[in-house]
Amino acid sequence: MARRLKLQFIAVTCDEDFFRPVRKGMADAAALMDVEATFTGTKGVDAGEMAALARQAMADGIDGLALVAFDGAAFAPVVAEAHARGIPVVAFNIDQGKGRAGTLSGIAQDFGGAGRTLGRRAATAIAPGSRVLLTLHDAGISALEERRDGIKAALEGHDIAWVETITGHQVEEAARRVEAILAGEPGISAILATGQADTEGAGVAVERTRRTLYAAGFDLSPGILRLVEAGHLAFTIDQQPYAQGFYPVIQLVLNLRYGLMPASLDAGAAIVDRANASRIRVLSEAGYR
Repeated sequence: MARRLKLQFIAVTCDEDFFRPVRKGMADAAALMDVEATFTGTKGVDAGEMAALARQAMADGIDGLALVAFDGAAFAPVVAEAHARGIPVVAFNIDQGKGRAGTLSGIAQDFGGAGRTLGRRAATAIAPGSRVLLTLHDAGISALEERRDGIKAALEGHDIAWVETITGHQVEEAARRVEAILAGEPGISAILATGQADTEGAGVAVERTRRTLYAAGFDLSPGILRLVEAGHLAFTIDQQPYAQGFYPVIQLVLNLRYGLMPASLDAGAAIVDRANASRIRVLSEAGYR
């Protein structure tokens, strides 16, 4: 009887709620394809630590790898090592430089396009000349920077005065940071966030300060959905993380078994607002959104 294939997923900030549907997508696809798949990663954003985890997985006899490739140049050496050993590597969640690391495919959102989607929708509610807080939960993550740039591009004609900050990737930390900025910047009328922790943190800050602020951002969590339904967040954009766990398994297994080459996929930019949040909540509680 042939040995079951073993796949390893390696992520950043892997304890975040965001990765719960990624894990479910991975597990569902692994069951479908009859392979073993495990999920690990770093607490923060550490390319060196992720590379060490990848090398350890290879030493342990892994057959295929999926990486959050947030820094193409940093991951290129370890990806090259894997391919030299016959271990295919695909990117999920972030594919910085669209394959710059040498990964065979990337299953990730078009981050710049998603940022423009958020910016265009926000532009209908944010008055020209407004002072807007723009948040990132970590520095040096290309996905967040591409979203930020897309948001700014969509609002370029609005003469916005931007205030930017790094919030940290824990919700309470992000909320406190946003609250502190709001206390010192009474002219801010909107908050646009680029990731899960800062989106939820922004909504919590709006709720706690009771200021009339327009706030929107990215990703889903039970907290974000509650804040959307309560009106503290105008909307959020879901990058459909279940697919980011599901498709890498399928692509790696097809490559390992049949030599079929993986293909990059846009994970999408689905808008979630009060009109559809209750339906999305049911799917989120089931682990799909």
